[in-house]
Amino acid sequence: MKQTRARTRGALVLGAVLAVALSACAGGGRTDTGDGQDSGGGSGGAGDNSGYTVAMITHETPGDTFWDKIKSGAQQAATNYGIDLKYSNDPDPGKQATLIQNAIDSKVDGIATTLATPDALAGAVKDAGDAKIPVVAFNSGIDQYKDVGALMYFGSDENLAGESAGQRISDSGGKHPLCVIQASGSVALEARCAGVKSKAPATENIQVNGADDSAVVSSLQAKLSQDKSIDYIVTLGAPIALDALKAMDSSGSKAKLITFDLNADAAQDIKDGKIEFSIDQQPYVQGYQAVTALYLNLKNGNDIGGGGPVLTGPSFVDKSNIDVILPFAKKGTR
Repeated sequence: MKQTRARTRGALVLGAVLAVALSACAGGGRTDTGDGQDSGGGSGGAGDNSGYTVAMITHETPGDTFWDKIKSGAQQAATNYGIDLKYSNDPDPGKQATLIQNAIDSKVDGIATTLATPDALAGAVKDAGDAKIPVVAFNSGIDQYKDVGALMYFGSDENLAGESAGQRISDSGGKHPLCVIQASGSVALEARCAGVKSKAPATENIQVNGADDSAVVSSLQAKLSQDKSIDYIVTLGAPIALDALKAMDSSGSKAKLITFDLNADAAQDIKDGKIEFSIDQQPYVQGYQAVTALYLNLKNGNDIGGGGPVLTGPSFVDKSNIDVILPFAKKGTR
């Protein structure tokens, strides 16, 4: 059954990537409006002038460069389709739910939201549905998006991604991986580590405070100094991978490092052999497809995915393809 699921979702990944390749053009900017919100300024786009207003609401922790790529993809779609994109974020689940409610009250045409804490957001998503505002989910909540009332989902299958990473670790002889969770309560991060453990049973989890780089380095340095049997470190975000490199250096750890997600620095570290590989969920595609899906739903009543999630990953980045991907990572579109 898993193989069938993977094959079906693999086809959806291809469809997502092809859609981006056919539709993308030069990017537009965004203007900070304060209070955690950005105005997309997407009216007068290259492909349409729809006049729709779309709210994109995430659990972004300020300073995490991962979300720049989400916003870049979303803004490109907004520019293409003449959409006014309103971006807001808060890592606190209750405050994210309030942002969704604020979007409903402002009578936006559509909402794209992450579902890192689906139970906390379920009421707000239901309220959007009751107000006849279509909601699509992206990035997190693949197993819960239908339950809370979102119409579509764009992102990686985190269990599959974790399993794929764990299999590569096991195949290379890894015995004791350490999986680093940087945000408490995130269903996506928990699923990644669970997937790794399913293929590398000795995997151990450690919780760190991803909002404080120095605290991450300190926690990992202490753990690596105390347990020299750790031979693989699995970080769940590129900034955390950079912290892990510092901890490995100061603790004298000989472990190998892999990471989920990608930024310019992590991509360069793959090129330089400091990181073995990245499991990339292609966040630019997630932002682009979430906004595009709302546009098509509002304009034509389209439902993308055939009742299932549209996968943007896992996509592996390693020495075999880093030369092709590095320029896009530096540009912020990968």
